[in-house]
Amino acid sequence: MESVAVWQSVALCGFFSWIAFASYINITHKVRSLLQPWAARHVVAGAPLILRIQKYQNSFMDALFSGLSCIVSVPFYTAFLPLLFWSGHGKLARQMTLLMAFCDYLGNCLKDVVSAPRPSCPPVRRIIATKDEEENAMEYGLPSSHTLNTVCLSGYLVYYIRSYFENISAPYEFAGFSLVCLLVVLIGLGRIYLGMHSPIDIIFGLVFGLMILLFWLNVHEYVDDFITMGQNVIYFWGALSILLLFAYPTPEFPTPSYEFHTAFDGVAFGIVAGVQQTYHQFHHEAVARIFTPQLPFPTFLGRILVGLPTILIVKFCCKALAKWILPIIAHTLGMPVRSTSYIPMLNSSSTGKENGSKQRRPLHKLFFLSQDSFNIDTGIRFVQYAGLAWSVVDLVPSLFAYLNL
Repeated sequence: MESVAVWQSVALCGFFSWIAFASYINITHKVRSLLQPWAARHVVAGAPLILRIQKYQNSFMDALFSGLSCIVSVPFYTAFLPLLFWSGHGKLARQMTLLMAFCDYLGNCLKDVVSAPRPSCPPVRRIIATKDEEENAMEYGLPSSHTLNTVCLSGYLVYYIRSYFENISAPYEFAGFSLVCLLVVLIGLGRIYLGMHSPIDIIFGLVFGLMILLFWLNVHEYVDDFITMGQNVIYFWGALSILLLFAYPTPEFPTPSYEFHTAFDGVAFGIVAGVQQTYHQFHHEAVARIFTPQLPFPTFLGRILVGLPTILIVKFCCKALAKWILPIIAHTLGMPVRSTSYIPMLNSSSTGKENGSKQRRPLHKLFFLSQDSFNIDTGIRFVQYAGLAWSVVDLVPSLFAYLNL
């Protein structure tokens, strides 16, 4: 027990020291000065290829690639992963959730470190079909998050299926691998066709995604064992989650990337906390799985009808509770705070401060006193998504047990 607490403390202290050191020497600016000019040149050089691809523009291609972008977007995975938990495939669900959070963090960090522009529009034609795509267009381009996430999550799904079904014949394995490759190619081509990314963004997304997937396949069992059977899991992951809120680079100009990272950081903590507390009740390997006599499809539909409204209510309640409690705690501790969206009364009067507050290096600015207040929206967003994720794996399964679903 003591040895576990020691290595956890050493790991957290080491991570904290790295954040402080990186903030002190402004490592983001140094790395950006090396990579941004190179990336910008490749973005400009890739414009002729984008224009050649867009010569084949038609309404069918617009709908096809816009639809593909939606089904591999963050909102789609956010809606899909709770269903995966409730289907009985708990290990797959928690691994894909943590992998998604890991991809989101690393991909958005790289985007904001490099701060490489997206293709210039015009001459490139940019097709934006959804509100989610509007927010994506506000982020930097390198790497392509859609490509990176598709490589990692579809690759891990294939790995899980091969492990779950032990005697899959070679033709089925080849077919599954081919479908994943086709999906990755279509996603990459679609992001170029829609004018959202340059070829260099797609290449980096593919290479970086393969690196992350290879790393995850080597550590996922250790991560899962720690979450389900480890010691001090909730305390350790809670401290790590808070540090990850500070371990984020400041982009050249404001983007929504940090907000996405905060949300997934909260989701990961909520999943870990809920699974760790209820693993032996709801998430062990012997639970009922969909399309079995223990969990027929009509029962699964009942779970959806109960579960989705419940997690939305929990998210709303957590947001309201955080908006009420966090300012009180901050004022009690003497910490000056502001809000850029959630609490109008705390809204900054300076537009420049308001824009810059979303893209901050919190540890540098908070501990080294380079700002006079802290944006409390970060805490509110973290709490509401942590509460939502916890309800998916703890509260809602408890309701299923009570209702015999």
